[in-house]
Amino acid sequence: MTAKQRIAILISGRGSNMMSLAEAAGTSDFPAEVAAVIANRPDAAGIAWAAARGIPTRVVDHKAYPNRAAFEAELHSAIAGTGATLVCLAGFMRVLTSGFVAKWQGRMINIHPSLLPSFKGLHTHEQALEAGVRIAGCTVHFVVPEMDAGPIIAQAAVPVEYGDTPDTLAQRILSAEHQLYPQALRLVASGAVRMESWRAVPRLPAPERGEINHVQAVFSPPLPRLR
Repeated sequence: MTAKQRIAILISGRGSNMMSLAEAAGTSDFPAEVAAVIANRPDAAGIAWAAARGIPTRVVDHKAYPNRAAFEAELHSAIAGTGATLVCLAGFMRVLTSGFVAKWQGRMINIHPSLLPSFKGLHTHEQALEAGVRIAGCTVHFVVPEMDAGPIIAQAAVPVEYGDTPDTLAQRILSAEHQLYPQALRLVASGAVRMESWRAVPRLPAPERGEINHVQAVFSPPLPRLR
């Protein structure tokens, strides 16, 4: 039996994507297991959730260190100490330096609430509504030094509905995130997708068409039903 990859999940708050990853990793056929959940804020609610389920936790409070270098040195030590082979950012609200990213190059992934390369950075839902797009979504990508610019592993699209607010759009996208992130992690942890030459490269045959993808295209607004 192939050994499972060990993942460290980094959070800053509630960590709903962390929860979806942990639940997926709890199944017998998933190619990864959670080595630890690490937060940079002592009040991160996700820490209590993980601890209650027997997942090792650690807080590395960025405010307790004199500078970013000291914080990242301790964060790297904490991750390495878990034996993690992959790092998943799940609402981790700290910009990581190129030096830190280099240590985990090709082994650190993130989820972003837009269809990259559109709407990088913060306030993605406001950006989408301001631009007037009719399709939004989320992206899982490898982490590189440039923010939200790493090779794309997987994406999910959702419609933007008339009357949407940033909050209503965020909730629709978050639901997609909870489905997409575990699948993207499965691809990386199993070796089906790897980062090579700054691209996400499939290493195994493409998975069979899943039941969730039951249409060839998403239309927003919906097309009228043909009579």
